Amino acid sequence: MNLRQVREADVDALYDAHTNIRNRGAFFPLGVMSQTDFRGEFAKHGFWQKSEGMLVIESPDGEIAGHIEFFRPVSYWDAFELSYQLYSDQHAGRGFVTEAVQLLVDYLFATKKEHRIHLVIVPENSPSRRIAEKCGFVLEGTVRGAFFNDGRNQDVLLYSLLRTDPRPWHGAAAGNAPSPAT
Repeated sequence: MNLRQVREADVDALYDAHTNIRNRGAFFPLGVMSQTDFRGEFAKHGFWQKSEGMLVIESPDGEIAGHIEFFRPVSYWDAFELSYQLYSDQHAGRGFVTEAVQLLVDYLFATKKEHRIHLVIVPENSPSRRIAEKCGFVLEGTVRGAFFNDGRNQDVLLYSLLRTDPRPWHGAAAGNAPSPAT
């Protein structure tokens, strides 16, 4: 799996995935952006800014498997939220999203001042709940009726990882900092 910034050559495929409602599954928001706005956002900043960004999740064979994003959920919180999506069932269960979350968490904590990263997950989304738990995110509680999708308000679970929390992928001896190169 490779995690990289969006390239001009990716824009059509990303827009097709963005507008494929069937592809979004039961838990990803159904709203879509117009093609003009989507291309405009890429032209303005390449889907990468200081406080928000999108990265492509690329399979080992170079196929775009999905994407992962970070953004400020609330302006006064010292936090980023992550959002991710796989574009095909053929990529599910291969660890792509887990690895993408780990890489982006390490990057954000190494380069940004925000102290907290959180995930907002619909309770029935057991694959995302497993990803959160594998990556050391702590379940903080239920946010009632906070997510409008599929024609109704739904409860969501709020998971967080603080800069000072252990990151399981670093191993017990590594603590919460990346291993130095030898």
